[in-house]
Amino acid sequence: MQNIKTIARREMRAYFDSLVAYVVIGGSMLGLGIFFFLFQQGGFWQVDRATMARMFEFMPWALTLLVIPLITMRLLADEKRSGTLELLITMPVKDSDVILGKYFAALGLATVLLLATLIYPIAMFVWPWHIGALDWGPVFAGYLGLFLFSAAGIAIGLLYSSITDSQIIAFFLTVTTLLFIYFIGSLAETVHHAVGDVISFVSFQSRFHPFARGLVDTRDVLYFLSITAICLLIAFRSLESRKWS
Repeated sequence: MQNIKTIARREMRAYFDSLVAYVVIGGSMLGLGIFFFLFQQGGFWQVDRATMARMFEFMPWALTLLVIPLITMRLLADEKRSGTLELLITMPVKDSDVILGKYFAALGLATVLLLATLIYPIAMFVWPWHIGALDWGPVFAGYLGLFLFSAAGIAIGLLYSSITDSQIIAFFLTVTTLLFIYFIGSLAETVHHAVGDVISFVSFQSRFHPFARGLVDTRDVLYFLSITAICLLIAFRSLESRKWS
């Protein structure tokens, strides 16, 4: 565990020593504010009820198109390109320590972003404004869904970063995969029933929507955790295979 913590701290420091953390957090918060208050369906002030549903409509797209690809593209790809990965894996650390340390650092940055977005419901419904009585149950369920969404998405991004030494390729592979897995959920009701069931089973959108409505289904939790575990295992095998080549 000590090696994992050391690697995770190193990666977190690297995020904040570069522009990555500030672009991810600042860009996401700005985009969320514009979407939340101005654009979507006339803005928050037109809704006429206390709800954070709009935020849970925006955040999966932000995670898919910006946050997850940006924070995962360099995790292993940059190490391989610069040659520092070879030095890292020859140190007295396990390959699994490298994978988990980098994974927890990326997940930590995503968690910082999610915590930062709590500014919106707190500011509007607790202090300094109190524009209505917000039901916090669906809000916390939605945040749990976003955390699990991030956990699975980051594992996918880390997987791609482990199989290429190009950050750009890792970025676009992650965006394409996450966008596909999320968007196909919109097609579930337009195809044959059996095919729609399969699409709903694998779609991030279909799995996240219950959380956004305040429902926590253990099957959806297990789905995101399974995707996370499988992708981390493949990333570990990919890193381990470098010793055989």
